[in-house]
Amino acid sequence: MKHIVISVTNDLVTDQRVEKVCTILQKLNYEITLIGRKLPESLPISRNYKIIRMNLLFKKGFLFYAEYNIRLFFKLFFLKKDVLLANDLDTLSANYLISKIFNKKLVYDSHELFTEVPELVSRPRVQNVWLTIENFIFPKLKNVYAVNDEIAKIYSDKYKIPVKVVRNIAPKLIDTKIDLALAEKVKGNKKMIILQGSGLNIDRGAEEAVLMMQYVENAVLYIIGSGDIFDNLKEIRDKYNLQNKVFIKSKMPYAELMEFTKIADLGLSLDKGTNLNYEYSLPNKVFDYIQTNTPLMVSNRKIVAKLVTENKIGFVTKTHDPKELAKTVQTIFSDKKTYKTWKQNLIKASKIYNWKSESKKLEEIFNNLK
Repeated sequence: MKHIVISVTNDLVTDQRVEKVCTILQKLNYEITLIGRKLPESLPISRNYKIIRMNLLFKKGFLFYAEYNIRLFFKLFFLKKDVLLANDLDTLSANYLISKIFNKKLVYDSHELFTEVPELVSRPRVQNVWLTIENFIFPKLKNVYAVNDEIAKIYSDKYKIPVKVVRNIAPKLIDTKIDLALAEKVKGNKKMIILQGSGLNIDRGAEEAVLMMQYVENAVLYIIGSGDIFDNLKEIRDKYNLQNKVFIKSKMPYAELMEFTKIADLGLSLDKGTNLNYEYSLPNKVFDYIQTNTPLMVSNRKIVAKLVTENKIGFVTKTHDPKELAKTVQTIFSDKKTYKTWKQNLIKASKIYNWKSESKKLEEIFNNLK
C-alpha cells in the first residue's frame, strides 16, 4: 500500500474538497495522512485515516505561513510517504523541498488563483513574495490539477505545463427531504435566504447581503461559515437593528450545514469582480445549492454566471447595491412560475453536477502520476 501525505492550512473540518479527495485515494488503496491546523474554535474531527492538526503560535500573516511551512517540512521529513499532495500555494514550499530531498512524487491541487486573492492584490510586496515562490516551483511540477477550466488554462499558459481539472462539486447526491421541525424553527412562514462559506472575506458581497435585508420583507437571511469579516457582519447587523432578520452562525459540520441549505428558498454567491481569483472562482456553495435544489442569486462573475444561466437555475445580478438586490429578491419570490422552473431545472442539474462523475478525473490523475 502506498503512503500519501496531504497538506492544507485550514482546520480540515469544513474542507469538503480535501475530504472528497481522501475518499477517492482510499478507494485507490492509499494509506492517508492528512495534515492541517487546529484553531481555538476548531470543531472535533474524526476520520478513518490519520490526521495531524498543528497548533501554531501564529494565526495569520507572514509569521503564520513561515511557521506552518517550517513545521510542515519537519513533519513531512519524518513521515512515511510515497506521494505528497499540496493543497494551494501556501503548502507548496515544504512539499516541494521534501519531494526533491526524498525523490517522491508531488501532486499540486490549486483551489484558486492564490496570488490574485484580494488580501494579496492590495499588498503588492507580499504578493510578489508569493509570486516568486510560484514562479520558481510551478514550472517544475508534473502533476497539477485546478478547480475549473479557466484557472487551469491561466496556469497552463503561464507556466507551459499541463494542468488538469477536477471541479469542486458536491460530494454526493443529497437527500433533499427537509427537516420540518428545523424549517419551522428557523424560518416559520417566511422565506429563507442563505449565504454559506468557509472563506467569507472582503469583496464577497456578504456586507451587501446584510444591508439588503433592510428592504426585504417577510424573509430571513442566514450567513453560515467563517471568514475575516464575520465580526464586521455582526456589527452591520446590529447597527441597522436587523437582529430579527439576519442570523450569523459559525461554521458547522457539513451534514448539519446541508440541513439549513435544504430549507433555504434562495442561495447567494455574490463575489465582486475586484480580482482575478473571484472572477474565475466556482465556489463550493454553488454546487451545494444545486444538490439541495435551492435556486441561486449570483453576481456576474464569469464562471458562476455561465453555470447559472446555461442551466436556468437562478438569477445573475450585475449590481451589489443593497436596495437593488432587495428588489431582485422580492421579484424572485413573487414570480412563482419562473421560480418553479428553476426548481425543476435544479433537479436535472443535480444529476449532472455530482462528485461521482467528477471523481473519475481524479482517479485518472493518481493512476498515472509522473
